[in-house]
Amino acid sequence: MPKELKIRRAKLTDAGRIAALSGQLGYPTTMKEMAVRLRQVFKAKGGACLVAVNRTNEVIGWVHASVTPLLEVPRRAEVNGLVVDEKVRSHGAGWALLQAAEKWAKKMGCVGMSVRSNVIRDRAHSFYLRHAYEHYKTQKAFRKVL
Repeated sequence: MPKELKIRRAKLTDAGRIAALSGQLGYPTTMKEMAVRLRQVFKAKGGACLVAVNRTNEVIGWVHASVTPLLEVPRRAEVNGLVVDEKVRSHGAGWALLQAAEKWAKKMGCVGMSVRSNVIRDRAHSFYLRHAYEHYKTQKAFRKVL
């Protein structure tokens, strides 16, 4: 991890910056909506939102991970989202965030970590492969508005 980088739990006051980075990930939202989402994540016992901050204390990346007990596999956590500001990518923040999420997952009793990544995100795929994740399945995702 770069010396000038610090990983910490997200705070509600980070909502604006997390929302801006979410937009870079392809999921634009407002600061107000992100604050609502953060509150929900903070209340959930099986989730963590961590941020990377630079030496000026600006949030430059975030990772959201969660644990959902599953019947079909041993306890594992999933990276629900990970993004680093496009201006500072490839300098170690993503790896630091991923390591922090993995450490959290181990504390939660997980024996594995998984991540889903859109088929168009070649750079992200290379990132995960470099960090010992294996591509084990290709699938389609379905969604329904309730």
